[in-house]
Amino acid sequence: MLATILVGVLLVTVGLVGFLSVSDRRAPVADVGYEPPETTAGPPSSAATTTTTTTTTTTTTTTAERTEQTQPPTRTDGPVLALGDNPLFLGENGAPRVSCDLPAWDTSPDGAARFFTAALPCLDAAWAPVMDRAGLPFFPPGLQFPAGTDWSSPCGSVAGGAGTVAAFYCGENNTLYMPFAGLQTDMYGPHPGVYLAVLSHEYGHHVQSMSGVLDAYARARYDAGVDSEAGLELSRRLELQAQCFSGMFFAAAYPRGSVDDVVLGEARGSQDRGDHNPNAPRDHGTDAHTSAWWEQGAQKNRTYQCNTWLSPPDDVG
Repeated sequence: MLATILVGVLLVTVGLVGFLSVSDRRAPVADVGYEPPETTAGPPSSAATTTTTTTTTTTTTTTAERTEQTQPPTRTDGPVLALGDNPLFLGENGAPRVSCDLPAWDTSPDGAARFFTAALPCLDAAWAPVMDRAGLPFFPPGLQFPAGTDWSSPCGSVAGGAGTVAAFYCGENNTLYMPFAGLQTDMYGPHPGVYLAVLSHEYGHHVQSMSGVLDAYARARYDAGVDSEAGLELSRRLELQAQCFSGMFFAAAYPRGSVDDVVLGEARGSQDRGDHNPNAPRDHGTDAHTSAWWEQGAQKNRTYQCNTWLSPPDDVG
């Protein structure tokens, strides 16, 4: 098991999310394995759904009965500002098979930039059809590689602290930021699956932005109070959904091209990205939840299976 990367959120403006920070050098922990979130909502549709609850000795699962869409989703001119009922979660919408031909990982700023640049079109190919089926707009995100420890974006800036920032997404300019200094390659080594999972998590925030989920979340969190219990729960729902979307990408890319058993295993083993600092806000979820939601996406590959907004609080703790 590789050491742990923590996923964090920083709302400098409405648009800066998915602020990844590297944890302290704690000992590796055992893989918690896959436990599906207790609630998996069925694919929403315009028809009414019936909810059933099944209880076992270990977990309670709530599912909504499947209903078929009678017509294609209405195409929108832009994002739909909605959370659980966003068109993104309609029907059986999953990422199609893609083949990612990536360069070998080279532990250097230029090598990392080449790797992430090659991976981005593969992520585009996985998510463009998902957005199209949902009737939502799609456009590729920007990709930047801040150097050193001082850098800025339209969503905020960091001075002398980029070494603890692995990646983030800025919704103001729809750009993924991957500062090499924050990847801590001395800790994680030449394991491309770890870094591909970080990139695909941040791309998940781009999906949220294109769909309107990100703006709806920002408004809801502002109304709830950014650092209130309700606001922090909304943050966990956002981040855990990005975890699930990251898993969906790996479901689409494996076992083709460069995403083989080794790369998948490296990605899977690095998903314990929960809230480790007892003095920091609980805005990402536990290790068990971050791992389970990633696995949910990897196993199910359906957007409705990643609808954290309809899950009970215990599934986003």
